[in-house]
Amino acid sequence: MADPLTTDGARQSLAAHVAARGAEIHGKYGPRIGWSELQRILADRDCVRYPCELVFDAEPLLEGEAAHPVPKGERPEDGFTLSVHPYFAVDPDRVPILALYQLVLVNYGVFASPDDAEVFGAAVLGISRDEYYARLCAMVDEIAADQPPENEPGSACRCCA
Repeated sequence: MADPLTTDGARQSLAAHVAARGAEIHGKYGPRIGWSELQRILADRDCVRYPCELVFDAEPLLEGEAAHPVPKGERPEDGFTLSVHPYFAVDPDRVPILALYQLVLVNYGVFASPDDAEVFGAAVLGISRDEYYARLCAMVDEIAADQPPENEPGSACRCCA
């Protein structure tokens, strides 16, 4: 008889899965993931489980938030609108940094953690998790430049809090 899966075991399993999935996507669409590669990733159901349309719209975002997926209906199968702050529309090749973090929510819902999102984004981009986190936080801080910084070194930035 198999041992029942524990919460910790499930988290470890998901973490390993998102890392492997990210590496697969990097292998398929990398080595450089820019705007056009992101568009192909969003359209690929092997990469993004549910339909996901990216729009530059700050209205559904919370203060200091750079991107967030908004469900289009009651069921995930209805798809998502991935809202990205319009500030980033002028440099769309940086948008994958924000979008990849959010795609973990689209693919795995509430089961995914910020750690999973960081691991996934880093794997897709082919960079270290620390480098990915630093880039992500720097981008989020750009839109909050007029606000005093809330994060101390070693603490979560606005994107991950």
